[in-house]
Amino acid sequence: MPAQPSRKRPATAGLRADARHNRERILEAAREAYAAHGIDVPVTTIARRAGVGVATLYRRFPTRAALVTEAFSEQLAVCVAALDAALRDPDPWHGFRSLIEKVCAMQATDRGFTAAFLSRFPDAVDIDGQRVRAEEGIARLVRRAQESGQLRADFDPSDVTLLLLANNGVAGDSPEVSAAASRRLTGYLLQSLRAEHAAPLPPPAPLELNRIHRLPPGP
Repeated sequence: MPAQPSRKRPATAGLRADARHNRERILEAAREAYAAHGIDVPVTTIARRAGVGVATLYRRFPTRAALVTEAFSEQLAVCVAALDAALRDPDPWHGFRSLIEKVCAMQATDRGFTAAFLSRFPDAVDIDGQRVRAEEGIARLVRRAQESGQLRADFDPSDVTLLLLANNGVAGDSPEVSAAASRRLTGYLLQSLRAEHAAPLPPPAPLELNRIHRLPPGP
């Protein structure tokens, strides 16, 4: 499931050097603030951290969604690449496990990641396209692991969202503690997903990646 190349004009095309510098400072400040506090950080705080005025921030990023989307576009691309690698893995269970471990590790050390990954950004068509491809790829990955007899037969692709929600609960301490707790929790969860450990479960919840978190209103 290779990511499709974007046909949009690069965001920095045509910008003067000082404007490009301001844009990168804003993005760096946003990533740091979101990682520490989540995506509900006020844009005024981000502008102050970046050393620019709020008007300058809004010239580069007219909406909060535009800023969050751009700040996390690299992480989303990493997730898509991890899914591509998992689908190419000749061992379906190893591919499935490696994807879960990688995404959960990213989530545990970056408080903004979950909200960004699970939110819908209406003015970011490319990001939404990546998410659709990710959902389709996850379904294929689950099917492969089940057909190999290694993943429990009643695992539903929507359960990946359930795993992310559970893993999100260990975030919030220091990055080192959150990462260690995530590794422990993920290990427990993956053991329970092996086909040989399967016992009857209630039906899956209708969870989709883009319906768990909503972008907070206002600046």
